[in-house]
Amino acid sequence: MWAKIKIFFFTNQTTRQTLAKNTFWLGFSNVAGRLLRAIIIIYAARTLGAAEWGVFSYATSLVAFLTVLADLGMNSILTRETARDQLSLPQKETLSTAFFIKLALLIVSILFIVFFAPYLTNLPKADAILPIVALVLAFDTMRDFGSALSRAFEKMEWEAGLFIFTNTAIVAFGFAFLYFSPTVEAFSVAYAAGTGAGMLLTFFVLRHRLKGLLTNFSKKLVRPLISAAWPIALSGILGGLMLNTDVVVLGWFRSADEVGFYAAAQRIIQLVYVIPIVLAVSAFPIFSRLARRDDAQAKAILERVLSLSLLLALPLALGGLILNRPIMELVFGSEYLPSALSFGLLSLTFILTFPSIIFSNTIFAYGQQRKLIIFAAIGGLANVVLDLAFIPTWGMVGSAWATIISQALALAYLYRAMKAALHFELASHLKKIALALGVMALVVLGMNFALTAHVLWTIGFSAAAYFIILWVLKEPVLKEVKSAVFGETDYNCL
Repeated sequence: MWAKIKIFFFTNQTTRQTLAKNTFWLGFSNVAGRLLRAIIIIYAARTLGAAEWGVFSYATSLVAFLTVLADLGMNSILTRETARDQLSLPQKETLSTAFFIKLALLIVSILFIVFFAPYLTNLPKADAILPIVALVLAFDTMRDFGSALSRAFEKMEWEAGLFIFTNTAIVAFGFAFLYFSPTVEAFSVAYAAGTGAGMLLTFFVLRHRLKGLLTNFSKKLVRPLISAAWPIALSGILGGLMLNTDVVVLGWFRSADEVGFYAAAQRIIQLVYVIPIVLAVSAFPIFSRLARRDDAQAKAILERVLSLSLLLALPLALGGLILNRPIMELVFGSEYLPSALSFGLLSLTFILTFPSIIFSNTIFAYGQQRKLIIFAAIGGLANVVLDLAFIPTWGMVGSAWATIISQALALAYLYRAMKAALHFELASHLKKIALALGVMALVVLGMNFALTAHVLWTIGFSAAAYFIILWVLKEPVLKEVKSAVFGETDYNCL
């Protein structure tokens, strides 16, 4: 029994088993790691208060945007080409050259944060922590480089362990620093220390894969790498506008308290975004191998991954919309109740973001990353324009609506692009899910408003009702998950 378990979790065998193994490790690490980080985030938000939490959120949102620039798509290029096992460039030279490109971009990003970012905000105390969060940018960028190598070899178990360690370190340093000094400066230092520890362990674990990293730089490879990566980088920058503009623009027009309220709601939303990311990243190497070689199988896998993502997204969106106040009060306390409506609205983005992430990774696997530029441009620029139009008048509620509208416009384009590429069908896969969702809605409304039950009881009973109905209806997606987990025959559709 132990031998079978060990083989399943640590050895790549069939397509289905590898997808299941990678999904497990990425899912486990992201859920466990982000739940660990959520503990310290919730504690910090409660300890610091909305104003200082808003300052920290503003600074880290700026860093999150610059992280895309510091990568320039190098991580995705390495993962895709290695998964295809047909690198057109010598691997050691490619790794080394990509590393130095990232290092140069990282230096530019750090200089921007230190010398120019202070002029972009009027929030008090933001200037003091910007140099500290610049270290967070440096450590996370280098750690992500190591994660790209783990994904390239479909060894997500390595990435899982390192991600959990990093978040454990952030939690440990966070509690310790906040205990002795409950200030935004102390928490920023703790965050940097945790990410730094994660970076050091990543390079230690991957040291054998990184031999020659500093000595195999090739000037001739700079242009080919940048040429291959720039569409990814541009789409990432534009996508960053879609995800990180809200907090930055709120910081221009609104108070630190309102930034803190909105950032708290966003934290829960972003935690849930892990689900489609895990599914997409796990399936990405498989799509990379099948792209233009077996479109029929790629289409079948896409339909099932999409169905699974929406099976999870729809109840999460409905639950967040209805239970916005009790959820915010449970997680962050009554001080953060002003953000309840924004949280409820942002929950609707699950229906948009889940398929968007799956489509984006599939399109990239097909080498059509220029379409991702258009997708990101629609979403990113629309979000900026709508934020500037809505936030001065409606504040964080306007920001939530801007996010919903911009993501809907971007998804509409991406759906058409993916439909043209693979001619997939989705509507027929959603009938049973829709019926189960209706039953769940009745349970949520009844328990929340009629019985005034505690939110955890409401979530538990409504989730149970949802999945029981799917089981009774014999939803095929659940059967696929069971088959993958228990290692049944690897037939062609997955």
